[in-house]
Amino acid sequence: MGIPKVDISSFERDVLASSLPVVVDFYAEWCLPCFTMAELLEELSREYAGKVRFIRVDVDENEELAERYDVATIPTLAFFCGGELVDGVVGVISREALTKKLEALLQRCAGAKER
Repeated sequence: MGIPKVDISSFERDVLASSLPVVVDFYAEWCLPCFTMAELLEELSREYAGKVRFIRVDVDENEELAERYDVATIPTLAFFCGGELVDGVVGVISREALTKKLEALLQRCAGAKER
């Protein structure tokens, strides 16, 4: 199935207007560390299905989005809640660290909905 790729034209709909928290993977096809993270993100996207949405953005094809979110190094993960950028990670991180980030994102988004 895979994680869907978005571009500038679908970013607002698929990320900013999402009812679920969203993790955006800013990557490039030539980036070996990005490939490592992609495998982990695929696994986690299945585990968090229905709770967190995972999206990929190719920085070579979407320079405007990369600039908008200050992506200077890849891989970069951007965490969105209610259309707002709330956290981020640069570089390769462990499954455990990413799982903690996802749990924190879910808690933050749940708290935002209660307000």
